[in-house]
Amino acid sequence: MNMILSRWFVSVAALVLAGACTAADAATRKSEPDAPKKAPSARSEKEAEAGPSGTVVESMNTGGYTYVCLENAGKKTWVAVPEMKVTVGQKMSFQPGQVMPDFQSKSLNRTFDSIIFSGGVAGTGAASMPTGHPDVSGAQQGASGSKSQVSAKDKNIKVEKAAGPNSYTVAEVYAKAASLDKKTVVVKGKVVKVSQGIMGKNWVHLQDGSGDQKKGTHNLVATTQDLPAAGEVVTASGTLAKDRDFGAGYVYQVILEDAKVVK
Repeated sequence: MNMILSRWFVSVAALVLAGACTAADAATRKSEPDAPKKAPSARSEKEAEAGPSGTVVESMNTGGYTYVCLENAGKKTWVAVPEMKVTVGQKMSFQPGQVMPDFQSKSLNRTFDSIIFSGGVAGTGAASMPTGHPDVSGAQQGASGSKSQVSAKDKNIKVEKAAGPNSYTVAEVYAKAASLDKKTVVVKGKVVKVSQGIMGKNWVHLQDGSGDQKKGTHNLVATTQDLPAAGEVVTASGTLAKDRDFGAGYVYQVILEDAKVVK
């Protein structure tokens, strides 16, 4: 009888000890920090440095950006670029960009194992990560929004106002934005910056020497299919838009849209 009781107590003690160890082990695991997100694969890093390319098998637009899935030699790669027209079956090459593993897009309610943020199609200007992306934190993307893209005022620029009834200086466009909204406006200025192929347009920055840099009234952006070179003096004619919001932080106090740009 005593032997049976002894064996019973040993069994109970063993079960209690095992339960305690299991609880302690669970507590230890709970207190451990979360595992870090996986690092980009060597192939992803190589594609980011060289620029991803392949055949478009899927695409979607959200928040002013286009997500493109490229297939190359059986490998699929996701790329995010400023919004543009993309067709399934189209072969495309993009600028080098930044790899972000385990990227969660709140706007798409989707998590990508890995995605490359690119400035756009290869051969359309300097490579850069799209700024102002709604799913990318400020620490990751740096300065965002249209104001950060404005060129500093060049004090050496002095361009005479274009002739004609709809002609204005850059400063006058800002001062009269309310009355000029949705009307045809002509502005003559020097091209100080050109951003190509963003959202299917070229973004031309014009200055004529007028305006105040502190107030941001010295630089006028015109969207166009024309492609003037930086340093050229041109005349731009287009429709003025006041308080134009393209989403993702790109807001312009005034902008000249669908402009024709001629020397």
